[in-house]
Amino acid sequence: MPFREPTPESTISSLPHPTYRPEIDGLRMIAVLAVVLYHFDVPGMAGGFAGVDVFFVISGYLIGGILWRDLSENGRLHLARFYIRRVKRLAPAYFAMAGVTAMAAWVVFLPFEFREFGKSLIAATVYLSNVLFWRGEGYFDIGADMKALLHTWSLAVEEQFYILLPLVMLLLKASRRVLLWALIVGFAASFAASVWITPQSQTTAFYLFPFRAWELLAGVLLAIHGQSRQARFSWHPGLSWLGLVLVLGGLLWIEPGGFPGWQAAIPVAGTVLLILNGRQANPVNRALSAPLPVFIGQVSYSLYLWHWPVLVLSKYWRDGYAGPWEAAGWMVLSFGLAVVSWRYVELPFRRIEGARGWPVLGALALPTGAMLAIGALAYVKDGVPGRFGPETRTHIAASADFLQDFSRCQTATEGHFAWVELCPIGPEGAPRIVIWGDSHLRAMKEGLDQAAHQADTPALLIWRAGCPPLFGIEKRESYATPADDAACTIANATIRAGLASLDSVQNLLLVGRWSYYATGTGVGRDARNTIALAGHDGGTNAEVFSNALKASLPVLEQNFERIFVLRQPPEIPFYDSRTVARQLAHGQLTPENAPLSLPRDQAEARAAPGEALFAPWLEAGDLHLIDPWPKLCDASECTVMQDGESWYFDNNHLTNRAARALAPLFEPVFERAGP
Repeated sequence: MPFREPTPESTISSLPHPTYRPEIDGLRMIAVLAVVLYHFDVPGMAGGFAGVDVFFVISGYLIGGILWRDLSENGRLHLARFYIRRVKRLAPAYFAMAGVTAMAAWVVFLPFEFREFGKSLIAATVYLSNVLFWRGEGYFDIGADMKALLHTWSLAVEEQFYILLPLVMLLLKASRRVLLWALIVGFAASFAASVWITPQSQTTAFYLFPFRAWELLAGVLLAIHGQSRQARFSWHPGLSWLGLVLVLGGLLWIEPGGFPGWQAAIPVAGTVLLILNGRQANPVNRALSAPLPVFIGQVSYSLYLWHWPVLVLSKYWRDGYAGPWEAAGWMVLSFGLAVVSWRYVELPFRRIEGARGWPVLGALALPTGAMLAIGALAYVKDGVPGRFGPETRTHIAASADFLQDFSRCQTATEGHFAWVELCPIGPEGAPRIVIWGDSHLRAMKEGLDQAAHQADTPALLIWRAGCPPLFGIEKRESYATPADDAACTIANATIRAGLASLDSVQNLLLVGRWSYYATGTGVGRDARNTIALAGHDGGTNAEVFSNALKASLPVLEQNFERIFVLRQPPEIPFYDSRTVARQLAHGQLTPENAPLSLPRDQAEARAAPGEALFAPWLEAGDLHLIDPWPKLCDASECTVMQDGESWYFDNNHLTNRAARALAPLFEPVFERAGP
């Protein structure tokens, strides 16, 4: 990430070096503070993540300058010395941060997160973390702030740059002109590719080196221009002011949507202008060269390394911050760790003189092996759940028991069910049972699959999260995008046409979070989630749902002999297996005061609006009820705990263990489905 300008004590003595430019350290200060403030959710820093782009340009300028100067002066590249310098500057602080973070993660993270940390530790140590995170969630996605080494993606991009750039320069060193044009073409191609692919795959453009190379090459080309033309880097004050406006404007106003793409050109262009005019005497350069900005710039690499794990681990441990003052306290701790790391790790190793290749590699092997071993232990031992007591492990087990095997699922691109995911369960064959629902159906998948195999009856699952399994309903959900909302309506219309094509089907089971659709809101931990239903002459959610049910049942009765509905499992408002496990592990909860149960009358009151929608049809015999409540509640309360194990993943979804235990309830759905 951020690298310092070569200074007399760290420059290879045989190579000429430019005069130290303090304004570049001041520019680093702007970049690193923008990133830190953005990550700690300080208002007004909408595009703070673009501080990384500023660092990329600076790194390209400094590293490109070193390599081009070596090639120009000596006709060759001293790669051994180049990589020794990179190791001395970057590796010690990284290993210090990674080692301390690993120890903290051992104490703080639950097994799933610690297992994922192990993967990222291995990837970061071998400079491939950007590829790992590219294959997972995006930088701006929910869940990204649970990855303590997410910030190392940019280190990996730069390390890949350090490998590729010298190789290109060696390959084309015979013709300086050809080499220069190759770098220019690479810059243009990378920028064009980034602009092109960002709308199609933002995660790809954000993480992968080919789509970030142009930012580094902008700095490289600037360094080559300066050396080839013996530029004084002093032009006109207006260039510095324009550069500052572009950098600050980008950091303040760029939005995550559509980034990097063309938007990244704003801070990149600003950084180029500031470096290009960095030696011109003007207020901008004087401000950037002041002692405080320079000092913060000097510790910027360590600050970047430390701030993110401090943020992730503290938020995880505290289950969020109590307020801005607590966030400020963790920022101060990040800065303190950065200063200590810079003073006692970075500087001593940078000042080591005379180190040769093999001793450096030997010194690097020990911490590298240690990080790889820790990462492998975390991954192979599945996060080492034995670190926690039995009261915590049951909720840890529940938090990990929500992934189902969807290997048989497929989404056709044409036909009666085009673009609808269909999931066969049970034995092979034409489906005789259809189960249609939302994410509650996903949660019950393992139990339904078990019941289908026991009945030797092929069945078909059709599910879409947050989408009521009825025809003609439109929905607008708080945590869904407009495209997601529209896809629900389109999918249900496709399903209506597709069901008529299933000649062998006999019974249908409807599964859903009925109380959510009837009331329009979640409960407890997800009370802020809302859904508004429309269609069928409008009205309240309950009215729309009731009218949709009235319109849908005659259509369904034409295709199915019997129609069942699963009574929604009781909601336990403030339970979440991950949160409860975390709070128990950290002593913030005891088993006695954990939110594991709810009085039955309160659970029934929450369920009542949804159940009222089906009551007339159940009484008339048009629908048949599958009721899991006797397995989840006694006469006085409903609880997540059954036989010493948690059966809930969160406050409304059951685990796979629970679904399998409830499999016998589904026998009526399959009992009339013989040949």
